[in-house]
Amino acid sequence: MIAKLYSLCFFSLLFSMAAFATTKPGKATAPAAGSKFYEVRIYYPTPGKYAEIVDRFRQYTTKIFEKHGMENIGYWTPTDTTQKKLIYILAYPSREARDASWKAFGSDPEWKAVVAKTEANGKLVDHVDQIFMTEADISPKLKLSQKSPERTFELRTYTCTPGKLPNLLSRFRDHTIKLFSKHGMTNVAYWVTQEKDPNEQSKLVYILAHPSEAEGKAHFEEFRKDPKWIAAKDASEKEAGGSLTTKVESVYMKPTDYSPIK
Repeated sequence: MIAKLYSLCFFSLLFSMAAFATTKPGKATAPAAGSKFYEVRIYYPTPGKYAEIVDRFRQYTTKIFEKHGMENIGYWTPTDTTQKKLIYILAYPSREARDASWKAFGSDPEWKAVVAKTEANGKLVDHVDQIFMTEADISPKLKLSQKSPERTFELRTYTCTPGKLPNLLSRFRDHTIKLFSKHGMTNVAYWVTQEKDPNEQSKLVYILAHPSEAEGKAHFEEFRKDPKWIAAKDASEKEAGGSLTTKVESVYMKPTDYSPIK
């Protein structure tokens, strides 16, 4: 009888330990149910080829992407015209589908003919940055809507303090997203990155929409001064034992004329 009680206590202890195990820094939180696989691609043109690379997507690339099962989400250029880059997001059913689509795209004779035609006087792209992502469970449903007048978008990337991504997502879920809406900012979508190094913690990436860049910055100033935000920030950092982020990056963007989301 004593042995049976000891065994029950032992397994109960194991269950409790598992239930309260902390998330490993390198692990992303579970993606939203039925989530697609997303990719941010940032193209840096060769000198003098910025307009050409933007136009090639307009005339050819987006259509060939669709042909190979890639979903065009959005295409943007920075409002800061000194930043010569094209930023876009694609969606796929899965990572495996993504890899298969790109393989088919790269070997497509139609695409090869486009490259030969558009790069007759030299390469258009210097290099490409990629960010792989899954939809966070805090994200609203992504809608490829086009508003009039045209909106300004903001791509924000949060690098978290080690081990604090779950805390950050909880703060967004319980407070931040609602306060963004309160202050006139539209929550477009939220993702967590899928890092190449499994020991590297995922980042939070999200997009907001604003009536304009100036209004977006003004709304953020209002948000930061909101007593509810100050209280939520202080409480979350007290619970976590310090700041939840080590770096925040922001890029204001305008949609291209061929972007599915505007």
